[in-house]
Amino acid sequence: MQNSWYIRRGRLVDPSSGNDKISDLYIRDGIIAPLPQQIPPNTTIIDAKDLVIAPGFIDLHVHLREPGNESAETIESGSKAAAKGGFTTIVAMPNTEPPVDTPDRITRVFDTGRRAGFVTVLPSGCITKGRRGKELAMLKEMANAGAVAFTDDGTTVSDDNLMAHAMKVCKVLGKPVFDHALDPQIAAKGVMHDGTKSRQLGLPGIPSLAEVRIVQRDIRLAKETDCAVHIQHVSSAESVDLIRQAISNGIRISGEATPHHIAFADSDIIIENTNFKMNPPLRSDKDRMAILSAVADGTIQVLATDHAPHTQSDKGKGFMTAPFGVAGLETAVGITYSLLVKSGLMNLIEWIRRWTTGPANIIGLPSPGLKIGTPADITILDLHSEWTVNSNDFLSKSRNTPFDGLKLTGQVIYTFRKGKMMFNTSNLERHR
Repeated sequence: MQNSWYIRRGRLVDPSSGNDKISDLYIRDGIIAPLPQQIPPNTTIIDAKDLVIAPGFIDLHVHLREPGNESAETIESGSKAAAKGGFTTIVAMPNTEPPVDTPDRITRVFDTGRRAGFVTVLPSGCITKGRRGKELAMLKEMANAGAVAFTDDGTTVSDDNLMAHAMKVCKVLGKPVFDHALDPQIAAKGVMHDGTKSRQLGLPGIPSLAEVRIVQRDIRLAKETDCAVHIQHVSSAESVDLIRQAISNGIRISGEATPHHIAFADSDIIIENTNFKMNPPLRSDKDRMAILSAVADGTIQVLATDHAPHTQSDKGKGFMTAPFGVAGLETAVGITYSLLVKSGLMNLIEWIRRWTTGPANIIGLPSPGLKIGTPADITILDLHSEWTVNSNDFLSKSRNTPFDGLKLTGQVIYTFRKGKMMFNTSNLERHR
């Protein structure tokens, strides 16, 4: 088994240390090791000239569909897609069938991910039993089993008192609450943003207020309980303003932005293409620009895919009845790099921070880095070449992407997890 790698002439970009330099990197026995005076025999050499070496990316928001909908994705297939996308750690959402609301189900997700071995799969647990919003699930027991966060993702806990109770428990446990902030009564049966385009298409809309109302509630409860609360897939300018103000007031609130919410607005929706249907929906271009600015200025500290795979048959049911969701693991680097860094909106190290130290801080992981002695979770990127999205090349079992055919800059060349190469799309490798 290959256990020694020498990576030459790469640009090492490490947000945890602030380093951005051209250097070699040596991996031995799964650890970043001091550079040897002479390269040992049986070491694989990688020429990384003009490539960027970064800590492995972390995705806080991934739907793996197992158990219950393995035709759309499994923990193994989603892990392969994640490795191709440059991720070494992902957080699995609990809205499966049955939901992950008991410690044994937490253990099952963790163990299945470990057996697959492509990335580190960290399970999140449901806030409420069965995600029904009526009674708290076994939060303490799930935390002891390895849950890194709690969320009823796909729905929000509407009962303010129950959500406050959950936050108080999670505060004691030292675990964050993730919230899919969407008031179900305001959202009703909407399928896209409530705006000019929804009225043109004759489709029921989801007002921004559906998100804003819950974000306001969550900020108030976070202040009352001192629990860390993370707003998933922020979609509106009003939510951005609320989060920015709450952070300035010292409230433990954070937010994430998805590639699709920074790439598209509701005006881009093609009614025949249900891959533009997601929850929360694509909103106005004003909202999109507010989210881009918030990622750039650090108000939104995390990028996350909300990878939500669906089968072609399910997505083919038409805009009114097709499920919400976008497959995002394999396009995230290209979309976010193109829109945030290549565009000049933010610098490279801050973009990498949104995929590494930002998410790590939310769930209490050590800051990923490239220091000697740390596990070799590494992503190597080509940020110069252009490529075109072709969903037929996905390692995910699903193809539901609105990015098909889009030309992007920036792609993953290698992904290492604990010193083992989990993905390689390059011909640059040369064996000694």
